[in-house]
Amino acid sequence: MKDYSELTALQLDALKEISNIGAGNAATSLSQMVGRKIDMSVPKANIAPFNEITEIVGGADLEVAGGYLRVNGSMPMGILFLMPNEQVLNFMDLLFGNLTEGCLAWNEMQQSAYKEIVNILAGSYLNALSAFTNMKYEPSVPALAVDMAAAILGEVLQQIGEISDYALVIENIFIEKEKQIKGHFFLLPEPKTLESLLRSLGVL
Repeated sequence: MKDYSELTALQLDALKEISNIGAGNAATSLSQMVGRKIDMSVPKANIAPFNEITEIVGGADLEVAGGYLRVNGSMPMGILFLMPNEQVLNFMDLLFGNLTEGCLAWNEMQQSAYKEIVNILAGSYLNALSAFTNMKYEPSVPALAVDMAAAILGEVLQQIGEISDYALVIENIFIEKEKQIKGHFFLLPEPKTLESLLRSLGVL
């Protein structure tokens, strides 16, 4: 396995460009869905060792809401969106207003809304990736889990099976006026997918 812990400036620029395009697409889709302007920014986009994911989101024991889906096609991978549970209520309020009614009970409507957000994010980033790589990606329907970060990651690992030692990490900031909510979006490539991805971008 190659060491991807230190990417060149060119590689990071390519990943950041894809992430920014994906975020722009996602912001447009979210704005259309809720009927008002939602902005998104990507302060960080990087490749990190897989075993650092829990630390990136705030620790193995942190309670998080996780949306996971599987991507088939020329470059198979998993996609995971994690947000601290304490921020999810603010996130839902930012997007849907009174949908949460002051509490996060994870009722059917809230679960459906969160999965749809994950679906929009995944579709937006995969469309951006497709434009850069000329590859076709086929995402599954998102699944939702609420648990400690380490537990969700362990469950995802069981579903993926064989996985690369590295994940593409995209930090997302959702913005409406003065409100800002942070979540993390992870592309979890199978072995050789990450290398194929960087090669198709012309930066390997």
